[in-house]
Amino acid sequence: MPIDAEKALAAEPRTSHISWDHKDVQLYHLGIGAGARPDLADPAVDPGELSYTLESRLQVLPSFATVAGAGTAMAGGLSAPGVDIDLAAVLHGGQSVRVHRPVPVKGSAVTTTKVAAVYDKVKAAVLVLRTEAADEDGPLWTNDSEIFVRGEGGFGGERGPSGRGVYPAIAGDRMVERPVRPDQALLYRLSGDWNPLHADPGFAALAGFDRPILHGLCTYGMTLKAVTDTVLGGDATRIRSYRARFTGVVFPGETLRIEMWTGGNEVRVDVRAVERNNATVLSDTFVEHS
Repeated sequence: MPIDAEKALAAEPRTSHISWDHKDVQLYHLGIGAGARPDLADPAVDPGELSYTLESRLQVLPSFATVAGAGTAMAGGLSAPGVDIDLAAVLHGGQSVRVHRPVPVKGSAVTTTKVAAVYDKVKAAVLVLRTEAADEDGPLWTNDSEIFVRGEGGFGGERGPSGRGVYPAIAGDRMVERPVRPDQALLYRLSGDWNPLHADPGFAALAGFDRPILHGLCTYGMTLKAVTDTVLGGDATRIRSYRARFTGVVFPGETLRIEMWTGGNEVRVDVRAVERNNATVLSDTFVEHS
């Protein structure tokens, strides 16, 4: 069997050394739409947007952890012992990040990546790849990537959580729309995800799409920024954790409708593509904050 769950779970974590500075953070923020909010008169010089784009005022959105070090951790997990799969059968099903303290604008860290769980969904297997980062001052963040591998289920393993939350029957108390620029995927991929699916029309056609699609992690970052700006007063240091399930694609040039339900220290979020009859693109999405 291509996935040996016992061997994958028992394997020693893979260790890497990563580093980043303000340029990496600024590029990531630009890739998820910083400096281009349509609800602001002049977003390029808006004080709130400058906290994402100007080095002298810079903060770090926690979703940056998914690309820090050019996002190599997840690729390492897919080549772990016991994991021998066809990458064409792989889908990124969900992502979570928990920050243990604010991510510094400049830093270096040691990351450890391991297969934390293997679930049997009958028609697919799900790998949970966990990456933990720490610097000389201690833990920084923990990332979990849920990877669906089509055709590799049915081995009798634990099914795992369903993750199908029910949204409130009433409308959210906050709702914003964020346009996806036509060139957004071209900019976002400079943070490390070079998959031609997001840039090459010919490759996208082979994958069954009539044009390149946006990175799921770009939608993920755009959503967290919208919640931060709308609910948290633009203060990214208040974010404790963030998780989402990828349930649909986004095409550059579309508009994201981001609906939020606030309560206590949690924001529940639903994200849809306006131009395709509000098709769901992110579900089971939560932001925990102080």
